[in-house]
Amino acid sequence: MTPWNPPSGVKLLAGVDEVGRGPLAGDVVTAAVILPADHGIEGLADSKALSSRQRENLYKDIVSRATCWCVARSSVDEIDRFNILQATLMAMRRAVMGLQQQPDFVAVDGNRLPQWEYRGEAVVKGDGRVEVISAASIIAKVVRDAEMKAFDETYPGYGFAKNKGYGTAQHLEALARKGATPIHRRSFAPVREQLELTQSNLFD
Repeated sequence: MTPWNPPSGVKLLAGVDEVGRGPLAGDVVTAAVILPADHGIEGLADSKALSSRQRENLYKDIVSRATCWCVARSSVDEIDRFNILQATLMAMRRAVMGLQQQPDFVAVDGNRLPQWEYRGEAVVKGDGRVEVISAASIIAKVVRDAEMKAFDETYPGYGFAKNKGYGTAQHLEALARKGATPIHRRSFAPVREQLELTQSNLFD
């Protein structure tokens, strides 16, 4: 994969990534990270290419060695109100603004930048090409996975600990049988259709 390098003269490079655009439930979580040049963290990669144990170990290294880092989010209500793309961009902006040191340049995973005042570049497949984006993807993934595991205890039967809110067969079956929870995204088609069906049955 073609490596990516920031423009010359950049001293504080932030990487930004998101986790949770596709699920039917839960917030979309973003992270922004600035790493020192001599961070010494080995094994940084796209969080999806790592095992949960690898992610957990790297998470500990990242948060202890990073120059600074910040986790932000957009809520389920914001996702439903603004759509998932706009909610994701909002959460990315919050993550960068929350950094204790503001970056000279921001590398964002994907093909679109949020509307902000920072110099930056959207890097396609950046989570596998840019170390600071990889670090951000790992932090966001570990944080969101832990949240969905906790929601599995609050809302049992949907399989949140395993599916992380994605529309697996178990999740869809539970949605049809038990209905939507407060953490379900009502603007997403499977949830919206189930709510419409439930409401229709009430008037039959």
